[in-house]
Amino acid sequence: MNLLNFPGLAIMEAQVAVDDLNFRPGEWPPPLDFPVVIDDNGRVIARLSDSVLVFDKWVGKRCTINFGDGKVSKLSSSIDTANANILRLIVAWWLYGKNGVQSVSSLLIRFANLRPLFSLCSREGILVTELKRYPAIIAKLHTVFMPSTGAAVVSILHNLVENADVIGFELLGTKDIARVAADMPEPESSQSAYIPPRIWNYQANRLRECIEVFLAHRSQFESLYRYCANAYAINYGKEGVKIVGGRAHHRPFKASKSRPSDGRLDFGKFEDVAKRFGVMDVLLNWVGPLDPKKTFKISYFSSYLNLINWASHGYILNFTLMRTHEANDLKRSCFTFDDDARFGRVYLIRGETSKTIKDDDTYWVTSESSKLAIEALQAVSDLRKYCDPQIDDRLLQPPTEPWAGGAVVDNANIRKVPKYKQLWERFPKLFDNNELEIKKRDLELARLATPTLDDRFKIGAIWPLTWHQLRRTGAVNMQASGLISDSSLQFQLKHLARAMSLYYGRNHARVHLESVAHMLYVKTMYEVIGREMQSIASARFLSPHGAKRKEEILKLIDPTDLKAAVELAKNGGVACRNIALGACMNVVPCPYGGIESVAHCGGGDNGKACAEVLYDRSKMKQVKRLERLIEERLKSTPIGSPLYKSLFAQKKSVTNYFFTLHSEGNE
Repeated sequence: MNLLNFPGLAIMEAQVAVDDLNFRPGEWPPPLDFPVVIDDNGRVIARLSDSVLVFDKWVGKRCTINFGDGKVSKLSSSIDTANANILRLIVAWWLYGKNGVQSVSSLLIRFANLRPLFSLCSREGILVTELKRYPAIIAKLHTVFMPSTGAAVVSILHNLVENADVIGFELLGTKDIARVAADMPEPESSQSAYIPPRIWNYQANRLRECIEVFLAHRSQFESLYRYCANAYAINYGKEGVKIVGGRAHHRPFKASKSRPSDGRLDFGKFEDVAKRFGVMDVLLNWVGPLDPKKTFKISYFSSYLNLINWASHGYILNFTLMRTHEANDLKRSCFTFDDDARFGRVYLIRGETSKTIKDDDTYWVTSESSKLAIEALQAVSDLRKYCDPQIDDRLLQPPTEPWAGGAVVDNANIRKVPKYKQLWERFPKLFDNNELEIKKRDLELARLATPTLDDRFKIGAIWPLTWHQLRRTGAVNMQASGLISDSSLQFQLKHLARAMSLYYGRNHARVHLESVAHMLYVKTMYEVIGREMQSIASARFLSPHGAKRKEEILKLIDPTDLKAAVELAKNGGVACRNIALGACMNVVPCPYGGIESVAHCGGGDNGKACAEVLYDRSKMKQVKRLERLIEERLKSTPIGSPLYKSLFAQKKSVTNYFFTLHSEGNE
């Protein structure tokens, strides 16, 4: 038994030691009489073979799971012994296997979500591991699960597939999981909207720009903040700098021409001070009043720091699958990485899950660029710690500076983040409404991913951004990063998609990944793969070698059947990679490129187009732009040089692409 696959009991409530009898089975599969729960004296309380597994000792109250092959109540259905034993092995994997559950409550939820499948197989008189042979029963599966558990069920089944070589069996293959995912009704709450690529790209770039400008002027803002805080401390007669409230005539920055009669110092206009420190233009560009005649008060400085907090918060949400309350509670040391021997460095954000779990670390896969947002949050937190040294080490800190006025929050645990829409309403210089206006193409792409969009989403309207949309959009973008046009974000998403595929899609992680993000990713993975494979089968794509070759590529794909699409894409029967000319259907990594170079795809290097390429009619404008770019570069490249030969081959491929699309029989 490879101990790396079975690191031992991870449930914190159990409080087991490495040498305890129930820490880890000595073999796999474990014997059915393996002790799962023991008391303080080493007496066995519950064994894996028990029909009802009792966890009272761990949680201090009545807590059980019922395998169904013994006494059952009205609330639980029976399961025959053969199926119950398979369910026991799955529970043992959850307890002792890689990335095992960390709390009893998590175990109970997984068990409750999966148990209906075993009850159905028992009623149908089949063994659950033979379910793949009975498509009619698979077609019933969606009826035994609650709609609200759909994502969790798909994630559990996917995890079992990914670990089948270790566990020793699988319940459903990827094609069958896809069938279940496709048939599962959506929960009553409507699905969050997918933000169309142009709008998503714009808001992500603006948030990043906001953060980068602040970091570029970080030292000036730090000096200005300390200067202002000390000015308040002097005028208020405080030994420290934590000042809340105070009399107006004590304030150091005002426009009065005469000095205060009570001996307090007048430090002049804040606007002049900000200019002296070299940040006035920055403040005006991001938070200054829209009316230039309006007085620029020091309170705008606090508003700017709040903007940096919220922009950083939003940027992190764009490049993780975090929920907003999870990002709110991040600590200073949250940004980390995992150096994988095979796949290189994967960037992670460490956060908290539940307070009931002692080991409260959990991880989200992220982009390296998230480090910018973390640095900005750290900088603002450091400033606010200067005014209140007692604040904790959380990144998102409310105002502590005395000039924040009503914005000062004396309780540092209050971190209220506005809704995303409120953010740009409060800071009208953050986004240009014209860029957020929905165009025809935006709506088409949004409806492709979210067909149930309501009347708020229409051409000419402003896209109603929400934080939760960033999770939904992120999950889709990580599957199909080719949608994003901006080169820097395209690069980030390319590597982030790879990392998420390894960690979420293939269960490769050596750290404890946040479970809801994992479920969202896996569910979206099946959805996007199925949708893209179905589009490949449409008339939009054609092979340069004719209709017969396309039929050969797609002969196993039923365009109306999601299950085959996912099976082929995940098991290697057919790949589907977005390339410049269309889609690459090669089952192995292509050594010729297809994104950086199209020389081989269209036959520019050897006169014969690749047999695995399908041309995409919808990319004609994009390929036309590529052709113009190649032609411009050819003009300035020495004839006969290696670069010239490469560009010339790409030019021939592009020509072949257009010839195929316009040739007789392909119109």
